[in-house]
Amino acid sequence: MAYLGTLSLILITTALAGQLCRRFGIPAVIGQLLVGIILGPAVLGLIKTNDFVEIFAEIGVIILMFMAGLESDLGLLKKYVKPATSVAVMGVIVPVILVYGFGRLFDFNNEEAIFLGVTFAATSVSISVEVLKELHKLDSKEGTTILGAAVIDDILAVLILGALVSVFSDVAQAEGGHVQTNLWAGLIYQVLFFGVIYLLFKWIAPLLIKVAEKMTIPSAVILVSLVICLGMAYLAEMVGLSGIVGSFFAGVAVAQTPAKNKIDENIEPIGYAVFIPVFFISIGLNMTFKGFFDDLVFIIGLTILALLTKWVGCGLGAKLLGMDFSSGNIIGSGMVSRGEMALIIAQVGYEAHLLSSKYYSGVIIVIILTTVIAPFMLKGAINRQRKLEAN
Repeated sequence: MAYLGTLSLILITTALAGQLCRRFGIPAVIGQLLVGIILGPAVLGLIKTNDFVEIFAEIGVIILMFMAGLESDLGLLKKYVKPATSVAVMGVIVPVILVYGFGRLFDFNNEEAIFLGVTFAATSVSISVEVLKELHKLDSKEGTTILGAAVIDDILAVLILGALVSVFSDVAQAEGGHVQTNLWAGLIYQVLFFGVIYLLFKWIAPLLIKVAEKMTIPSAVILVSLVICLGMAYLAEMVGLSGIVGSFFAGVAVAQTPAKNKIDENIEPIGYAVFIPVFFISIGLNMTFKGFFDDLVFIIGLTILALLTKWVGCGLGAKLLGMDFSSGNIIGSGMVSRGEMALIIAQVGYEAHLLSSKYYSGVIIVIILTTVIAPFMLKGAINRQRKLEAN
């Protein structure tokens, strides 16, 4: 029954840390990560990774990605598809290429260097949204472009991650002449999987939700949406993709039904009350400060590169569509935060052996630093634009 004490400790400490962080204007997720580091082997050693933590953490990340899919506004994406696509694509290409090169400088093998680039191609704009709301810029052309680009960015990151996990796991497991066969078989299964996603959007999700609305059992719609989420995550893993690919697209599909708001309101308490805090704690549990000072050059260099590649890449994407420098500056700054998306990708890659334990802690520290620095960059960019407009 020790797991009950572990769960109680996780929930109370993450709640307190999240509240404390919010008081100082820091994302709650940063507090949850720090709790994992403090309670884990890196500091106090009160909690260690075990089957219980891993199972709850896996459910947590699947629900988190389902919620990300639910919040993806396809209507907004359609309205600002051109600037959002340009910003998102440039914001993925520039970090992948430059961070890949940086990884190779530090003796990452080819697979690890590619994965490092993909990790820092991710964006989490939840913090940027708060800043945009506070400064009344959310419904501006810059704000809407950031939101639209974030949807495309998330989709690209999830697809690239799924492909990486699939391809490299197939290569690792295959032997000799079977490599090509395994890759082709995996590709066929994955094409079929995306065919299922199309059916999910078109018929399956709307039909299941409609049936659930007619059921008399309590919370039938929420129950069915969870079945869709977990079922698609399971199916994704069966075809060699990461479970988060399935849950993310399950969320996007369910978001197109009339029950979206009801599901969103009820899924969030389930996730954030139990499973999602365990996921963020689990990331902290894998942290270690052993050799931290030896990796200081790596951490500083990667932090600078992570900030610049998103800022320049997304800003350049905005410039290509005719926006001026101040708008590009705001959009680039708004896309800098890596947040939950990068943490999820880092954890999935770590478990798939695409990120070595030697650099795992350093990568997490850099993700935290970009997440904390991003809102200050965005506020500065908006204030500079207002000064220019005032003159």
